[in-house]
Amino acid sequence: MNILLFTTLHGRPGSLNLSRPRVYVPILLVLFTFLGLTGYAGYRLGLEQAEGRPVIAAAEIREALARERERVREEKLRLQADMDALALRLGRLQGEVLRLEGLGERLVEVARLDKDEFDFDSPPGQGGPEEAGVAVTEPRDLLAELDRIDARLESYERQFRVLESVLSERELKRAVRLSGRPVRHGWISSRYGRRTDPFTGRKAWHHGVDIAGRQGSEIVAVAAGVVTWAGERSGYGKLVEINHGNGYVTRYGHNSAILVRKGDRVEKGQPIARMGSTGRSTGPHVHFEVLRHGKTVNPARFLARR
Repeated sequence: MNILLFTTLHGRPGSLNLSRPRVYVPILLVLFTFLGLTGYAGYRLGLEQAEGRPVIAAAEIREALARERERVREEKLRLQADMDALALRLGRLQGEVLRLEGLGERLVEVARLDKDEFDFDSPPGQGGPEEAGVAVTEPRDLLAELDRIDARLESYERQFRVLESVLSERELKRAVRLSGRPVRHGWISSRYGRRTDPFTGRKAWHHGVDIAGRQGSEIVAVAAGVVTWAGERSGYGKLVEINHGNGYVTRYGHNSAILVRKGDRVEKGQPIARMGSTGRSTGPHVHFEVLRHGKTVNPARFLARR
């Protein structure tokens, strides 16, 4: 068997004789091996193309689901943190509201306001028509709003405390301000200044005002202060002396009984003694004396005050 081969090599045709086995057998083996390898490679390529895409798609889906689960978990953690922050903020605001309510009640009492008008146990009156639509509020928005409310409450509390301080100082000044009479019922039997002494008949200086009344009637403090004397003193009989600060001292003499002790804190209008006629006295009365920085002054201007 001869096979003619036409090539351009040397410009002439050639021939291949296949009648001899040693010539064509190796050629056939090479040819069949090449074809087999080519076919196997095509088979594997087709198999991978046919089966590989679904496998890759499933893996992508699993990865996407895993990412979504992680995102949901993170969102839940964020929401839980927001809720915890809201609970903490609400607890703080409740405490602030309770403090403000207590402060407001004290202010109402100090300022002597109408408790029915300033009732801190009931919410203030509010109202109005309802707007159409429902607004959705995010937890972060609630936190921001609570922060604003918290800041306003803190500002209000500072203002209330300043107001309380001012009112307390005003009330203290009013309490220690000498005013009114040391008796609820009585009449002035001897005034401050030069007078005729009832025992000697001579002109003498009277350092206080005598207010006569019923034996045993109450003697009251004309201002708040601290008792600096409660006992017998020459000329005064049973005497009560009160220091009111700012250099003011009052004395209440000739009492039949003393109701306070040295060092006691007394309030304006509080009973401190009972009217009598002890010491240098002609009858039941109270000798009311006012001292300013150690010197007596006319009590008349304080008796006229209310």
